[in-house]
Amino acid sequence: MLDGFKKFIARGNMVDMAVGVVMGAAVTGIVNALVDSIINPLIAAIFGKPDLSKTWNWTITNWAGENSVISFGSLLNALLNFLIIAIAVYENVAASEPDLSPEEQTVILLQDIRNSLAAQQAVTAAPEAPAATVAVESK
Repeated sequence: MLDGFKKFIARGNMVDMAVGVVMGAAVTGIVNALVDSIINPLIAAIFGKPDLSKTWNWTITNWAGENSVISFGSLLNALLNFLIIAIAVYENVAASEPDLSPEEQTVILLQDIRNSLAAQQAVTAAPEAPAATVAVESK
């Protein structure tokens, strides 16, 4: 499963990215509920903080006395959300599309191109209505 997930992420196909965006939007509510209802309470029990964004924070004070916070926990929180969404999208896409070899994908793509070109040629090569002809008889 992880090998297929790596191929999916590395493929870079625009259709897959569009599907990922749509599916990501669709599962956002589910992921948020999962994180808020299950993961964050577990983190609170383990670390004593309400969520990862409150863990592993470093406060740096500059020469003017202003504080800046570096939060590795926030980064881990965002990564966790991303991985949950990516796995959900991958499982949905992997289940809906057949497992085709690169050669089979190339054949399908070439067939689609051929069909598209044939349709374009049929439109441009359509004969115009024949002009009315007048027969003239000579006597």
